[in-house]
Amino acid sequence: MPRAATVKQGKVELKAVARRAQSLHRASMKTEKATFGAGCFWGVEETFRKLKGVVSTAVGYAGGTKENPTYEDVCTDETGHAEVVEIEFDPSQLKYEELLDVFWSNHNPTTLNRQGPDVGTQYRSVIFYHSPEQKMAAAASREKIDKSGRFRQPIVTQIEPAPSFWRAEDYHQRYLQKRGQAHCAI
Repeated sequence: MPRAATVKQGKVELKAVARRAQSLHRASMKTEKATFGAGCFWGVEETFRKLKGVVSTAVGYAGGTKENPTYEDVCTDETGHAEVVEIEFDPSQLKYEELLDVFWSNHNPTTLNRQGPDVGTQYRSVIFYHSPEQKMAAAASREKIDKSGRFRQPIVTQIEPAPSFWRAEDYHQRYLQKRGQAHCAI
């Protein structure tokens, strides 16, 4: 019996050592943030969360006037907030321009304040930049996609400085993953 306890204790110790090593690696890793609004944040988060180089994702609200809004507040379409995904990523593994490519590929950037059946300013297409480099990359990317002819209508995506990010309620975080779904059913 004592031997089994030692093995069990050894596994626990190994897990603790692995967690500490992962924490140290994360602490020394230089990460950046990206924030995108592209309709309902559940599917947007799931798309970005799966990318290699994404360290973490969080869904929330940004771009409006109400401090610390709730989902119910944002759904009134009176707060000015968009449903967004804040992404922490490792730029040595994943470039910001690659995130922009995923953003353009996973929603319709030509519909003003709408994605599928979801209508309202909270569903707008928006890129919130965190640096002058992100602003330039976003603008160049928007111009390129607009001129590509990929979309018949003009791009309406807004590019704005990153405002305060208000994390959504816990039940919204990784919503689709918790339900075993890969995407929304729209």
